[in-house]
Amino acid sequence: MAGGWSRDGAVSEQIEASIAEELERMRARRGPSGESLTHCADCEEPIPEARRAAIPCVKLCVDCAAERQGVQAQRGGINRRGSKDSQLK
Repeated sequence: MAGGWSRDGAVSEQIEASIAEELERMRARRGPSGESLTHCADCEEPIPEARRAAIPCVKLCVDCAAERQGVQAQRGGINRRGSKDSQLK
C-alpha cells in the first residue's frame, strides 16, 4: 500500500510503536508497589495484617482512610442542575 512519501511498512511501524508506548504507560500506572507501613501515617495506630496484604503500599489505617474519603466526598461541588433549572424559570 502506498503511503505518500513514506516508505513501505512505515505506517505499520508507527502503529506498533504507538501500541508499545501505550502498553508501557499502562504497566507504569499499575498502582503502588512496595511494602506497606506497619503503623498509620496519621494516627500511629497499627495497620492490620489483612489490610497490608490486600492493599500494596498502604499508609493509612481503615479509620483514617475512611475519614479522608469522607472529606473528599463533601467537597463534591455545586449542584449545577439546580442552578440551570432556576435560570430556565
